[in-house]
Amino acid sequence: MRTKRPDKNKAPLILDGHKLFWHTDRIRAWLNGERIAPITIDCALTRRCSYRCVYCYGKFQANDEKKMSRGVIFRFLDDAASIGVKAVSFVGDGESTCSPHLYDAIKRAYANGLDVALGTNGYFLGEEKLNEALGRLAYLRFNISAADAHNYAAIMGCRQDCFDKVCAVIKKAVSIKKEKRLKVTIGMQMVLLPEFSGQVVPFAKLGKRLGVDYAVIKHCSDSQERGLAVDYARYHQLEGVLKEAEGYSDGDYLVKAKWSKLLSHGKRGYGCCFGAPFMLQVSGSGLVAPCGMLFNKRYKRYHIGNVADTPFRQIWESRRYWEVMRLLSSSRFNINKTCGTLCLQDKINEFLWDLKNGRARLNTPIGETPVHVNFI
Repeated sequence: MRTKRPDKNKAPLILDGHKLFWHTDRIRAWLNGERIAPITIDCALTRRCSYRCVYCYGKFQANDEKKMSRGVIFRFLDDAASIGVKAVSFVGDGESTCSPHLYDAIKRAYANGLDVALGTNGYFLGEEKLNEALGRLAYLRFNISAADAHNYAAIMGCRQDCFDKVCAVIKKAVSIKKEKRLKVTIGMQMVLLPEFSGQVVPFAKLGKRLGVDYAVIKHCSDSQERGLAVDYARYHQLEGVLKEAEGYSDGDYLVKAKWSKLLSHGKRGYGCCFGAPFMLQVSGSGLVAPCGMLFNKRYKRYHIGNVADTPFRQIWESRRYWEVMRLLSSSRFNINKTCGTLCLQDKINEFLWDLKNGRARLNTPIGETPVHVNFI
């Protein structure tokens, strides 16, 4: 679903859907059976986190912890650029600001020609580091799922005073962006559990007050066993409040609910995973797996390697990597019995499934290229 900002002079910002349409060369290579490099890699730099969010998927992702040292991170980023990866976002099963190497990693990725992004709770971001990072980031997204200190602490598993500190960091980031006229997009993300619907409109108001470019309201993914007990049917009861929140959009600020997932009942319309070769995930432990839902040790059958032990390029070129990718796209992989709900690759899986089954065409997209096009 393509959403334009109200200001017609700005490129479209896609917050609900995917941007695979703008990578037809990579899709054609995949359709021809070629080994393609991921377009986007989501990579945490550590499994540590300073918060304990009630909706955190990290508790389902435990695997063999290894250290992502500065040298390991640099080698990974060098390899990613060399094989044709276009974008790396530092987000995943850990809070990357807990890594002492984050800012060096941003510099290295940027110097390698990669588009770079950061998703963070923002607590450990300081003014000096923001000045270092913002000019190199395509986007900076703050994960903030409540709009007052009391609810923030209860939902995100931290002290109440963390709320004011994070809000101050967001305001500073916005100030630096404006002062230096930087291209970075600064946004806020709410992971919405239905029981916290009272925070939706205040969240939209908060984003406007802090001056960010967008505020997105997304679903909560759940494990295959429904370990978070998300009641997806209840999202349908929130259409009114979500539309009210979107009403706070204006020419400089976009509020967007991820309707396609919020109203999906947590169900998928495809039978296997085609998306992993295009959009890979790497754990903060260094584990390379098709996606974050398969990080846990119980899914070792799908684990490919670890960048702390083996250069990423070597992992990508290995027989093991392509065996796993072929398995995921085959009838031997039961996606409905193995995977959790509404994964990172969900939207591109829908499109690629339809493409493979003749229900979609590979046409050159019409219109302006969206921002962050390499974060598919």
